[in-house]
Amino acid sequence: MPWHETSPMEQRLEFVREFETGLFTMTELAAQYGICRKTGYKWLERYDEDGALGLHDRSRRPRASPHATDPELLAMLMRLRQRHPRWGAKKLLVVAARSAPKAAWMTRANEVWTTDFKGEFLTGDHRYCYPFTLRDGFSRFILRCDALTAHTLAVTRPRFERAFAEYGLPDRIRSDNGPPFGGPGLGRLSALAVWWIRLGIVPERIAPGHPEQNGSHEQFHAVLKAATARPPAATAAAQQRRFTRFCAEYNHERPHEALDQAVPATRYQPSPRPLPRRLPLLEYPGHAEIRRVDQNGYISWRQPLFVSAALAGQDIAFEEVDDGIWTVHFATLALARYDERHRTLHPITSQVTTGRSASCAGSAPDPRNEERR
Repeated sequence: MPWHETSPMEQRLEFVREFETGLFTMTELAAQYGICRKTGYKWLERYDEDGALGLHDRSRRPRASPHATDPELLAMLMRLRQRHPRWGAKKLLVVAARSAPKAAWMTRANEVWTTDFKGEFLTGDHRYCYPFTLRDGFSRFILRCDALTAHTLAVTRPRFERAFAEYGLPDRIRSDNGPPFGGPGLGRLSALAVWWIRLGIVPERIAPGHPEQNGSHEQFHAVLKAATARPPAATAAAQQRRFTRFCAEYNHERPHEALDQAVPATRYQPSPRPLPRRLPLLEYPGHAEIRRVDQNGYISWRQPLFVSAALAGQDIAFEEVDDGIWTVHFATLALARYDERHRTLHPITSQVTTGRSASCAGSAPDPRNEERR
C-alpha cells in the first residue's frame, strides 16, 4: 500500500501540509509518497471539504486478490514502511531488494558494485591494516581486496581507478555513509562520490546504522576474515598475499550457494563502459543559472549559501520550477529546493538519478560549462 499501515490519516495529512507549503509540485509529492496524482488531488479535495476527518478511509480493501504480493515480501515492505513512513514504493522496493538478495533484482553484472572497509586490525609488525573490498553484486566477483594503510580518499581513489581501468564502469556503487564514501552537506556527498557522479556512476548509500542493507557484502567480509586474518599475517605485504590467494580461490574455485553452486568468474564479465581519459562535461539546460562552488563549499546566490565542501570547484545549476522556487542540481542529482522568498535551502532526500546521463535530459549544453577534474 502507498500509505503508512498504522496511521494512513496522519500520512495523508502530512501530504496535504507539504503540498500547501508551495515548495513541491503534485507530481513530486505523489512520487515521494508512492501514489498517483489523481489520488493526491482526491485527498486535497476531501481535506478542503471536511478537514482532517475527510482523510479517513471510506472503503476496505478486498479480502483476496489473484495478484496478491508474496506474504514474505509484503511483511518486509510493511516493516520498512513503519521505519520510513515518508518513503515511496520505489524506494521501499529497492531497500527490500538489498535486505533480501535472493528476491532481489540485480539482473546483470556491473549493475551494482558493492564496497566497504572490513574493520581494521594490526598485523604482526604492529601496523594497522584497513582491508578495502569491492565486489560485483550480481556475480559476487571480487574486483579488489587490498590491504590499505588508511581509509582516506588519497589511498582509496587509486584502487577504484585501477578497478575501473580493468573492469570498466558500473551503473551504481553501494556503500555505507562513512568516509571516504559519504560526507556532510547536501546529498551527503564526498569527494569520492562527486568523482563517481562525474563518471556517470550513481552513489547508492545504505541507511545509517543498517549494514544488513548491504548484507551479501557483510557475509563476504565474515568469510574473508575467517580465511585470511585469524590470526593476522606477520606483515602488511604478507597480509596482501593472503588476500590475493583468497580472491583467486573465491572467484575461480569456490562454489557459491547464491549462484546455484557456480563460481563467480562464470557469471561475471567486464562492463562495456570504459574509464574515460577525461571526465565528461557537465551540461545543464540553457535556462538554468550556473554557480561555481568555492573552496569552502559555498556559492553566491542572492546570498552566500553553503552547499557541500565536496563540490568545491564544481558547477551546480539553479532551475526555477515555480515563482521564487528553485531546484538545485549537480549533474543529474537534485540536491535541494531553494525558497527565494525565505532564503532557505530544503535538502531533497529523494534523489532519482538512475538511467540518466550527466547532462539534463532533453536540454542543450550551456557554453558556460567547462570540463573540470
